[in-house]
Amino acid sequence: MALTPVEEAIASVLEGVRPVGIERVPLAQADGRVLAEDLPAKRTQPPFAAAAMDGWALAAEDAKEPGARLRIVGEAAAGHAFEGALGRGEAVRIFTGAPMPAGADAVEMQESATRDGDTVVLGAAVRAGRHVRAAGVDFHEGEVGLTAGTRLGWTNLGLVASMNHATVPVRRRPRIAYLATGDELVRPGETLRGDQIVASNGYALAAQIAAAGGEAIDLGIAPDDLEATRAAVRAGFEADVDALVTLGGASVGDHDVVHRALGAEGVEFAFWKIAMRPGKPLMHGRRGATRVLGLPGNPAASLVCGVVYVMPLVRALAGLAEPVAAATVAPLAAALPPNDQRRDYLRGRLVAGADGRLAAMPADSQDSSLLTRFSTANVLILRPPFAPQASAGDLVTVLPLV
Repeated sequence: MALTPVEEAIASVLEGVRPVGIERVPLAQADGRVLAEDLPAKRTQPPFAAAAMDGWALAAEDAKEPGARLRIVGEAAAGHAFEGALGRGEAVRIFTGAPMPAGADAVEMQESATRDGDTVVLGAAVRAGRHVRAAGVDFHEGEVGLTAGTRLGWTNLGLVASMNHATVPVRRRPRIAYLATGDELVRPGETLRGDQIVASNGYALAAQIAAAGGEAIDLGIAPDDLEATRAAVRAGFEADVDALVTLGGASVGDHDVVHRALGAEGVEFAFWKIAMRPGKPLMHGRRGATRVLGLPGNPAASLVCGVVYVMPLVRALAGLAEPVAAATVAPLAAALPPNDQRRDYLRGRLVAGADGRLAAMPADSQDSSLLTRFSTANVLILRPPFAPQASAGDLVTVLPLV
């Protein structure tokens, strides 16, 4: 069976994905959610011309020369506007954020003026517009501030609030069920036989699903038994999920029953086995509208496949405009040997080089069973098929993990 190229596999996983349904949530609960509709401003910000500095609001016409003396007629602070209007030769003490009084078109900083009783003496000439934030300089009512497909977070939730939205239309969180498989697996804290290991992949996958904006549903651990695995898979489909992910049992050994169980439960496979390392024994298929991914059991392989396939699928289901994470480039911090026909995803870190630039340092071992190397990685270093030997300083593609 020919190995499926990574690009083709990603395209197959995402082909025809439709975002899940829409719900409105309070703004305080919108962190991490994906906007389902364009979000226009309900007000203009700022709604009035405002002082950008503490100082004196005045008409620039009265301050053409240094040493101008203006009569103080009042005070304006944020939330407490000066209600009158300035006449010729008058000024108002003003504080940052306060509305500009009628008749004023400039603010002189308090450090550049001297108060003398009920007058203020300016140290310099003042031009119109100085230290004034114009009405609508940030946005105007009706303008679209954020577009559908934007993921909400700390960089834009303040904008949503400023546009006066108490609730927002978002995609519901995609429901992703996951099933670990294998007689050798035991949950953390339980009693292990000498021939068993602690199940770890599901906890990492659940965190990946949550980080991508989904809701992870744990189906437990299925033994290496066809009927038991079929029952667990069936329970996943009956849980009204958007995708089902299996962990382990994706190879062709006598005890690897996942492929048969999925097929017996109506999954139509799109591909099986990918030209990548780690992660070669990856399965993908569908049952109706439900996407299915079968991840390898080796921890590093499972995590890499989670980054490359599961997280983009969750983001696409959540309606994110760009579901595939953007890669970048960095110089290598150490040499790498030539590559074979599979794309490599090397665990590594961006570290500061001698010249102060960040460089990609591959982990000292890329064994797909090692979680210690993954726990310290912050990038995956991508090596294309048949890449020649690379030297320190050569540019490589890196996929950030955090």
